[in-house]
Amino acid sequence: MSLKERITEDMKAAMRARQAERLSAIRMLLAAIKQREVDSRAEADDAAVVAIVEKLIKQRRDSIAQFEAGGRSDLVAREGAEVKVLAEYLPQQMSEAQVGAAIEAAIAEAGATGPAAMGKVMGLLKARLAGRADIGRVSAEVRKRLAG
Repeated sequence: MSLKERITEDMKAAMRARQAERLSAIRMLLAAIKQREVDSRAEADDAAVVAIVEKLIKQRRDSIAQFEAGGRSDLVAREGAEVKVLAEYLPQQMSEAQVGAAIEAAIAEAGATGPAAMGKVMGLLKARLAGRADIGRVSAEVRKRLAG
């Protein structure tokens, strides 16, 4: 079963269980997938769906930061619930040790020395860690390791 099919089945289950918040988040995800398919005129594969989920989670986290700054705890809770639902569709996240090992391997493979090689290392890591690690945190760690 593809990821998109799983999401559709989860939507049906949420409808039957009358889980309004979950249903809303899943419908929003399916709408984003459909929009991407219409824009690209191609069926979204699992990698594309994961990329869409990551983008939506990033948007929700940005919104949470804004709502917290504005004192809107009701909206923070709603966005947080959406993040939890969306996170179910990401592959299992890598541990810190696994991410560290992947960074070391990419630095060695690229023969990277110094901050100038950051782009080459990140190019390798983005493909390998997509959906399985927070690329922002990975980038910060690579920067730290190449600087020191």
